[in-house]
Amino acid sequence: MVSVQQWTGRDASALRAALRMSMRAFAEHLGVALRTVAKWEDLGESTQPRPDTQAILDTALVRADAQARTRFERLVFGDSQTAERAADYETWTEDIDRAIVCLSRQNFTFASSLLNRWLGSHHPRGLDPKGQYLYGRSLVLLGDLQRDQGAILGPLSARQSYAGAHGLFTTLDIPRRVAQIELSLAVVNEMAGQLDHSARQYEQLALDERLSRRDRARARLWVGTALSKEGNSEYATAAMATATREFEDLGEPEDWSVAHQKLALAHRGAGDLTQALHYIDVARQSGTVDSPMQRVRLDTAHGHILLSDPATRNDGLSVLDQAAQVAQQYGLSHQLRSIEGIRKGQRG
Repeated sequence: MVSVQQWTGRDASALRAALRMSMRAFAEHLGVALRTVAKWEDLGESTQPRPDTQAILDTALVRADAQARTRFERLVFGDSQTAERAADYETWTEDIDRAIVCLSRQNFTFASSLLNRWLGSHHPRGLDPKGQYLYGRSLVLLGDLQRDQGAILGPLSARQSYAGAHGLFTTLDIPRRVAQIELSLAVVNEMAGQLDHSARQYEQLALDERLSRRDRARARLWVGTALSKEGNSEYATAAMATATREFEDLGEPEDWSVAHQKLALAHRGAGDLTQALHYIDVARQSGTVDSPMQRVRLDTAHGHILLSDPATRNDGLSVLDQAAQVAQQYGLSHQLRSIEGIRKGQRG
């Protein structure tokens, strides 16, 4: 049986990789602090665990199953670069997970630092397929960040990041990821004002079997969004109603709530304020607003509808002011531009 005479941080990291555990799970498995595991990852061979922790690592190795011990032996006593790369990829995966959480909270600065840490230190041509996959996922998340900040066109934009990821996942032959990026690119086109083009893209993707049922329903909802902006309210509300039923069938309450928000705006565009107020009330009562982005979107929609009636105009301005403050706080530039556009429309 393989054994370790003197454990180093590199050996401990290799054991974690062999057990296929995250840093947090490995710390809990050993009964040590997460910062201890992080220290091993950062310092590698230059650090050695304390004697009592050496014994804990010995026990963990002995209790590992045969496949994990084989992987550990290959990592430690085989190609040292393989061991480093495996540990590297585990950390990269964890940073991606952390970036996803940061984006959901609109913590763009920290998310950007997590993603650019890897994107800036690697080039996809120098990576194996696993590394290219992680690079592609990082590009997609960077694109999401740039899109939420309103950077949709140009060399440092969501469109550029999505295009890079699209090429990688096409090369890796992962159709689902490719289709998801095409859906994101359609969103960018809509945000850029290419409403007819984006509506056609959404319609095609709503029938695309590469996507999950949920993503196809989202594409159907966004067909309605683009058409509503073009003034085609009848077709828009029909598409949105279909998507709403699909979200209900799928048991997706948050998407169902967002669909009602979109329906509210479509009815406002058609001049039916009674229906618009009904649907926005459903959205406000059923949706969760933990995300600053969704809170801003919901308040912006609500304010827009209230502004459409002279009797509630002052209430609408107040709601829009509140939405603008949150958008300003979290750097949601695209949302700020939308709010300003609504205000100008009322002044005009």
